[in-house]
Amino acid sequence: MNNTTKNTLSSEMSDEDWFNLGKSDAWAGKPKTPPEQDAQAASMYDLGYSEGEIKHPPTATPKAQQ
Repeated sequence: MNNTTKNTLSSEMSDEDWFNLGKSDAWAGKPKTPPEQDAQAASMYDLGYSEGEIKHPPTATPKAQQ
């Protein structure tokens, strides 16, 4: 995520900042709270939150304990 587009309505947080905040909130078990005034920031937050909820890559299978 190297997109550094600035969201002027959202206190100058970049898209990457919103993505990381969403991911961090998911890891911390916090409820999803995307910004309401900026659609692009909300989208990046949702994307990060969704990625943070993933426990393992969808293509990986957990190894059986031996």
